[in-house]
Amino acid sequence: MTKILLVEDNEMNRDMLSRRLIRKGYEVVLGLDGQQGIDLAEREDPDLILMDMDLPVLDGWEASRRLKAADATRAIPVIALTAHAMAEHRDRALAAGCDDYDTKPVDFARLLGKIESLLARAVGE
Repeated sequence: MTKILLVEDNEMNRDMLSRRLIRKGYEVVLGLDGQQGIDLAEREDPDLILMDMDLPVLDGWEASRRLKAADATRAIPVIALTAHAMAEHRDRALAAGCDDYDTKPVDFARLLGKIESLLARAVGE
């Protein structure tokens, strides 16, 4: 079963996304802040990470940079999730090492397409 790490501090977003991902057949691991996201990525070895950018303890920007700098987690695709919809926020997420970017409120069909695309690319590598 494909494992997705969802790092999201907002309970409503976390609940909605995790339920919908589980219904689509994914195993979901939940993290509440950036540091916990890094720790879970190292321990759980997810196939993909959905990373909120506005997190407590360690924000998603820095957590993504650290994940992409570490040998053990570098290859895990990361999709940035943020309410910031400006082009510079997308550029900032990609500069932090994220493989893709999506805005909140989440359009689940669009996000699912991005997840499936990144997972297919990861399998092909």
